[in-house]
Amino acid sequence: MTHDHDANDNRRFRLKANWVLIGFLAVAGFFLFTEHRAHVLGILPYLLLLACPLMHLFMHGGHGNHDTARNDKARDRKPSEGERK
Repeated sequence: MTHDHDANDNRRFRLKANWVLIGFLAVAGFFLFTEHRAHVLGILPYLLLLACPLMHLFMHGGHGNHDTARNDKARDRKPSEGERK
């Protein structure tokens, strides 16, 4: 019986500790943002410029031969009624 009681107290302590940690991080984040707002907001245009080439690389899958994908699609496509005659 005492083992169950100890486990329940341990869980309650962890829950309170988690709430204290969340509160501390919220206050620290608020003060970091308010004190360093000029630094954080000043870097945003550069982050947007950096996002363009990164999106190009990751979304296009590199600069391979783009014609092979087009030829594969044309070869796999079924001919329509007008093309069969």
